[in-house]
Amino acid sequence: EIEKQGIPTVGISIARSYTEKIRPPRSIYLNRPFGHPLGEPSNTAQQITVLEHAFEALYSITTPGEIVDVDLK
Repeated sequence: EIEKQGIPTVGISIARSYTEKIRPPRSIYLNRPFGHPLGEPSNTAQQITVLEHAFEALYSITTPGEIVDVDLK
């Protein structure tokens, strides 16, 4: 419903198989443990990096259902 109103959304996924089945309009995937989708606790720099990737995906993903893999080191 949000997308129908012209507001783009992006999902942050840590379960790629579920995201592939659900096919939200656009998503980023991080190979992170459950409970830590934005990065390690108290690691502000890493959490900001995840959010930057998510905001970038709002503009770079043009194919509905596309998933961008984000590699956090």
